[in-house]
Amino acid sequence: MTTDTYRPRRSVLYVPASNDKALAKIARLSCDVVIIDLEDGIAQADKVSAREKLAGIFANRPVANHFGRRCEMIVRINALSSERGADDLLAAASCLPDGILLPKVNTPRDILEAGDALDDSLAPDDVKLWVMIETPKAMLNIGTIAELGRDPASRLACFVAGTNDLVKDTGVLATPDRRYLVPWLMQMVLAARAGGLDVLDGVFNDFRDLDAFARECAEAAAMGFDGKTLIHPAQIEAANNAFAPSAEAVIEARAVKAAFSLPENAGKGVIALNGRMVERLHLAQAEKLLAKAAAIGA
Repeated sequence: MTTDTYRPRRSVLYVPASNDKALAKIARLSCDVVIIDLEDGIAQADKVSAREKLAGIFANRPVANHFGRRCEMIVRINALSSERGADDLLAAASCLPDGILLPKVNTPRDILEAGDALDDSLAPDDVKLWVMIETPKAMLNIGTIAELGRDPASRLACFVAGTNDLVKDTGVLATPDRRYLVPWLMQMVLAARAGGLDVLDGVFNDFRDLDAFARECAEAAAMGFDGKTLIHPAQIEAANNAFAPSAEAVIEARAVKAAFSLPENAGKGVIALNGRMVERLHLAQAEKLLAKAAAIGA
């Protein structure tokens, strides 16, 4: 993995396509990704006008934010099964976003049909598909959905946990520690890794409680998520901190890489470093961590 191909997705902020004030601030934000939302963040009466604003939003897309990094821009459309989904998909594709986020995905077919529509519209291959994992049926099919990530033709790149919808559809109790959601969250991480996908944790609804939000970010990072979806810019800093490599981890990764680069360790599968056994798999982990640190300037 190189810094050319690695894209950090620590902080992923939803911005409604109808919110001009929030859209104007994108270049000044330090988030890694902005999701221009046509779905939950838009009132029913405003959905068509929000879609019509996409072209202008992307025409004014900043090359880089004020922190010198390129912010990915994704469009969340309405469900393809809805009356607006197909038109949303084509409108989004014409703007050449980094990706299109599909809500209410239930089966691999939902993704394949979206990919076919993008192919038919001649959307470039680098317009990827992200999917919300937010329905009970998606959880039951998550393994076969994730397998599409191994096929570049599917365009599938990222899972996004839709925790609010999962709570609503299943009736589980939404406790502060998310004890009833954790098994499903861990299943998302496992499936994503099997499919070579990134995976993002769901939103934290009380944007004023930044301490609780920071704790949830730390727990999500420990579970293996790549980042967290956000509903307010005040949450960006905590997410960036939680999902960034620590200084200690960067130092250790550099030591692992340096040790394997020594002539006497060339070709070795296992070496000793500071009193512990280090394998080639640890080298791969170290290189991934260093690529992430370089990409975010850590």
